[in-house]
Amino acid sequence: MNAWDQIKLSLAEKISTEAFQNWFADTRLQQADGDRISVLVPNEATKDWMEREYAESVHAAIRDLKLPIRQVSYEISSSAVTSNSHTDFSPAVTDSLFQSPVSQLNPKFTFDNFVVGSCNQFAHAAAKAVATMPSRSYNPLFIYGGVGMGKTHLIHAIGRSLVQNFGGMRIVYTTSERFMNQMINCIKLDRMPQFHQHFRSADVLLIDDVHILGGKERTQDEFFHTFNELYDHQKQIVISSDSSPKNIPGLVERLRSRFEWGLMVDVQPPDLETKMAILDKKSELEGIKLPEDVRIFLATKTKSNVRELEGALIRLIAYSSVSGGTINLAMAQQILKHLVHGPERRVTVEAVIRAVAERFSLQPSQIKQKTNEHRISYPRQIAMYLMKELTDASLPEIGRAFGGKHHTTVLHSVKKIEHLRLKDADLNRTIHSLIDSFN
Repeated sequence: MNAWDQIKLSLAEKISTEAFQNWFADTRLQQADGDRISVLVPNEATKDWMEREYAESVHAAIRDLKLPIRQVSYEISSSAVTSNSHTDFSPAVTDSLFQSPVSQLNPKFTFDNFVVGSCNQFAHAAAKAVATMPSRSYNPLFIYGGVGMGKTHLIHAIGRSLVQNFGGMRIVYTTSERFMNQMINCIKLDRMPQFHQHFRSADVLLIDDVHILGGKERTQDEFFHTFNELYDHQKQIVISSDSSPKNIPGLVERLRSRFEWGLMVDVQPPDLETKMAILDKKSELEGIKLPEDVRIFLATKTKSNVRELEGALIRLIAYSSVSGGTINLAMAQQILKHLVHGPERRVTVEAVIRAVAERFSLQPSQIKQKTNEHRISYPRQIAMYLMKELTDASLPEIGRAFGGKHHTTVLHSVKKIEHLRLKDADLNRTIHSLIDSFN
């Protein structure tokens, strides 16, 4: 490994992956002469950026590695395009933004291996419709839900389906963080026309994690104009977020309203049956047969998060492969003991009251108040429902926790929340989140 490769390896651990790919990935050592090295870079923009922005970082890496180098110079590769400077895009554009759609989309995320359940059936159907008839079904399509629920899987599946079925279509996939970083780089390098041309000439724009834009006014302004340009020309836009537009803090109203123009679909936490089906699908893809008791253990002990569920299975398979042992319940309990959290936690009535009060920004004493004010009565009904689900308390005992409520009042509250959560996705998600908080 030559000196420059050592420096690159050191910097890769200190700067973001995005920055490394933008500026260092396509550089290589040209010549080493005593305490001087010459490094080849792809274009003038990279040379300028390395000299201005990364000089100190490079010399810090040299000091850390104790290399006998005092001077680093950068030379433009002879293979770089030097004519027509207006096409000399910055590496931020050429390396990341102008990759082919296939290289940006994860081949593991397809519709074929997406497990459909009651928690995500509507979102899956909408995504399939967009992949079949882009710009004619739902535009924009806004997919939202908690972390690890499958939003990114659906966006990548849309992209891969479009690539396969609409070969001439220009598809751009990006994350909101990458969109912001590329915008910043292009502003610094005076390359905004290329940035605009790349995003605003897309036939389909797939953008992940748009909630990251909350509070970032300059980036939101840029995305607002990109959105308008694409929408006005009837180009398909697909957006994912951890929360619905109205619940994204710091999101400007004009973007919020545009996100709501099309179809908003949520991906809810998977129920037990869906988690079982996910395990079956993943096990099949890995070529293993998962024992029934292990399958039940994984499905019941993981929280309502597909990513955690798949991660637990992969960890178990990896241990089995390395150790040569057969997957069984004892192995699963040992390797995944972090899921069990020791003895089963006993959820108490007071613990439920505290958790619900905190979720709704109330004091525990407020939930116990004898009032029918909605901001109090609604959380109180949720607390009663959770007590019935998670504790051993009887209906009369639950009633006594709320100042002597009659057991029929408690039963009414339980039935009401039970019914509402089937229709209200936000309530269902809140209840899942509260249940997870006790694990």
